[in-house]
Amino acid sequence: MADTSELVFAPLGGVGEIGMNLGLYGIGSRRQRTWLIVDLGMSFAGEEAPGVDLVLPDIRFLESVKDKIAGLVLTHGHEDHVGAMLDLWPRLDCPVYTTRFTAALLDAKRLQEPGAPKIPINVVRSGGTVDIGPFQVEFVPVAHSIPDSHAIAIRTSAGLVLHTGDWKLDPTPVVGHVTDEARLRALGDEGVRAMICDSTNAIRDGISPSEADVGVTLKEVVAKAKYRVAFTTFSSNVARVRSIAEAALANGREVVVVGRAMERVIGVAREQGLLDGLPAFRGAEAFGFLPRDRVVAILTGSQGEPRAALSRIAEDDHPEIALSHSDLVVFSSRTIPGNERVVGRVINGLIKRGIKVMTDRDALVHVSGHPRRGELEQMYGWVRPQVSVPVHGEPLHLAEHAALARKAGVPEVVSCFDGHVIRLAPGPAERVEDVPFGRLYKDGRLLIPDSARTVPERRRLGFVGVVSVALAVDSRGTLVGDPSVEITGVPERGEGGVDMLDLVLDTVVAAMEGMPKARRRDPEAVSDSLERAVRGAVNGAWGKKPVCHVHIVEV
Repeated sequence: MADTSELVFAPLGGVGEIGMNLGLYGIGSRRQRTWLIVDLGMSFAGEEAPGVDLVLPDIRFLESVKDKIAGLVLTHGHEDHVGAMLDLWPRLDCPVYTTRFTAALLDAKRLQEPGAPKIPINVVRSGGTVDIGPFQVEFVPVAHSIPDSHAIAIRTSAGLVLHTGDWKLDPTPVVGHVTDEARLRALGDEGVRAMICDSTNAIRDGISPSEADVGVTLKEVVAKAKYRVAFTTFSSNVARVRSIAEAALANGREVVVVGRAMERVIGVAREQGLLDGLPAFRGAEAFGFLPRDRVVAILTGSQGEPRAALSRIAEDDHPEIALSHSDLVVFSSRTIPGNERVVGRVINGLIKRGIKVMTDRDALVHVSGHPRRGELEQMYGWVRPQVSVPVHGEPLHLAEHAALARKAGVPEVVSCFDGHVIRLAPGPAERVEDVPFGRLYKDGRLLIPDSARTVPERRRLGFVGVVSVALAVDSRGTLVGDPSVEITGVPERGEGGVDMLDLVLDTVVAAMEGMPKARRRDPEAVSDSLERAVRGAVNGAWGKKPVCHVHIVEV
């Protein structure tokens, strides 16, 4: 490989936040870097973005260096690492590299989304190595909560970097790889300049329980259940799906799968032999024909998604599935930060209907796919990097990880956030510049930058409502007929019981009558005066100023 001036790391998502992971590695001089992209994920919109479906990373910087991108590597198939591919890859049109299961998941998702682009993927074997421009990339198997997860060892002329992706230490993962300790130790012996490492569970002590331990608990839960048992979990957690199915089989129950995302992942897992030895699962249409004590359902909706199966069941609004008093719902998942309120709403809806609910607060029905502090300490002992860069976490997670790395004896620990460019080699590791970053909101079929007015205006409308006024005037600016007024999201009656509609109408008429004749002949001036008058009048009766739209027609 040719000599280059410096190796840099630049996250555009997933550092300072959970989800939407997108990391860049650059090699070369500052103006002539060649880039390698690692992951292209998404996150879910919260209440701060009303009406938005998904949040994607803003890739305007990558578009500006499109001709310098050597390729894109996907560590595993979770949506927070691959979920932006179908929307954003066409803007980059670069080579893509990943392993078999992740490639199959992406293709299955594409087939379910009309108009989605076909992405040519270079499939690399687990443990394999591929040259991508000036980068030599090795896929190192790691355990995680989805099959076929890998850390990425990136060799360059400026040194070796280990990008861990999402991982944990699990000697019995049920499905998928164990973390390849021998290979990681060998990389440490080779000499790792920098480790870019998962921080999601850096605030939790000890070592995560095994996925196999969860399987034991699930069998006990099903054995004790008198009526239906419904599990909700991440659709991509094939090991958990297998454990649930084995619990059902051990207790003479059939498995019913409900939810498009769950069906898609299970289909890919079946094709790749990850569910061998288990009976075929039933579809939602079979649910109502099975005895209450002979069914186990696996449902989407563990994060409270409003149109997912579990949310609709909690509202008794699902066309094929209904749960009854004393049935059991098991949340075999963790709540992603920011989703607590919507998940709580689903749980409360179930409990109000007499349905029992179990979470990981009650029993070992879920384990995380991310390393706790004890696992991080082991990883640092194996790899022995010269530089640590904590990623994949909120500021608290990153800070705790950084402190742990220093305690583990890492000579240089660099804290960074989205948009920072960190020089890894040569010389001291440090922030050397910034690049543009941000968010794109997926709103229907459109991608809207977070700088656009759309979402802030929706938030404002949700807080203060809108008043619409339409009026006709003649050439002298005199009202022709009565104005038309509509109010949306504004109380019908204000302080003292005043009728808001009448208040707005009277305010419009009074403002027009009090306006000088010359001003009345200027539609823009009239609109401005009426907006201020209406907002002031409503504020006086309500204490809030609505958005006001005035439409003037000259007749």
